[in-house]
Amino acid sequence: MEPLNFPKFNFRVKNTENQLRIFDIVRKKFVVLQPEEWVRQHVIHYLNVHKGYPLSHINVEKKLMVNGLNKRYDIIVFNRDASIALLVECKSPSTLIVQSTFDQIARYNLKANSTYLMVTNGLEHFYCQLDVKNEKYMFLKDIPDFSR
Repeated sequence: MEPLNFPKFNFRVKNTENQLRIFDIVRKKFVVLQPEEWVRQHVIHYLNVHKGYPLSHINVEKKLMVNGLNKRYDIIVFNRDASIALLVECKSPSTLIVQSTFDQIARYNLKANSTYLMVTNGLEHFYCQLDVKNEKYMFLKDIPDFSR
């Protein structure tokens, strides 16, 4: 897999049945290593190691009902009070981040009601904060560290 625009992490990778698999420290199992999964695992490690989010607050690839349709989010991070702090949309490194990507995460956030959003393809990262009062998103340089 290609290097991404994240710090270096030590991943557990194995080859099973001619498929590369990477260990997901949140789901506690090996998952097939596809390009989007490579990005997802970097984000998980970044959030945990560099931003201080406990693994117990991170949820990966679960269903979310949006406008009557089953969708699957990549990563959600919870606050201590179980509200959603961060919603993350991961794309493969070969996928360009375009307006439709932001539209997708905004639709998911209608249900999730997260304060912060992150969109990444592993090479480019975009961070937003929801301004509820003015009903708009403000772009940020980074997401905040986990508040202890």
